Amino acid sequence: MENSPAGDGPEERPGVPAARASDADRERVAEALRAAYAEGRLTMPELEERLATAYAARTETELATLTRDLGAAPARPADLAGMTPTSTREVAIVAGFRRAGRWVVGRDFRGLAVVGNGEIDLREAHFTDGETTIRATAIVGDITVVVPEDADVRISGAGIVGGFDHHDEGPGAPGAPRITVTGVAFCGTVRVERRAAGVEAPDARLRRARRRLERRRSR
Repeated sequence: MENSPAGDGPEERPGVPAARASDADRERVAEALRAAYAEGRLTMPELEERLATAYAARTETELATLTRDLGAAPARPADLAGMTPTSTREVAIVAGFRRAGRWVVGRDFRGLAVVGNGEIDLREAHFTDGETTIRATAIVGDITVVVPEDADVRISGAGIVGGFDHHDEGPGAPGAPRITVTGVAFCGTVRVERRAAGVEAPDARLRRARRRLERRRSR
């Protein structure tokens, strides 16, 4: 492996077998690796290589070598499994909503935009079960679902005199969260975008500039 991690960690002593790794240990390391990728400390090839090694690891010593150079690990998935989702739905009626940043998403999340716009950003979200279903309904409105670049994405929504984007559907990296996007767009649009952490939508600055101009005109 290139750029092999170095530093302190469990060491095997002669004649003493290393402790066997559990599934929870592997998931904890996988979560740490995905967090490091989101923060820009690992490239996508490095993430894929380390995740494959993590899920094939048999001992705690093998797992420790994968995160020695990445700093502190995030909360264990077992801890997240007991957490209450930050939110289970967002609604915008002749308005807008945005759910983003670090938040806890459960098995299901619903977004409704009626003559409005919404954004559901999952790039920094913690998944209580490693997967979620986003149920998006856009009626004369638009909803954008932003997913991590390495996510396993499945899209089953439909557009009625509108559009339900399937462009970024596809498999993800080993151990990445599974995201299902479903729902309906009626005279509106539901978009699904793979986007790297910290990267804005191409038209985000333009939208902010327009809002500032509208506020100045209303004064």
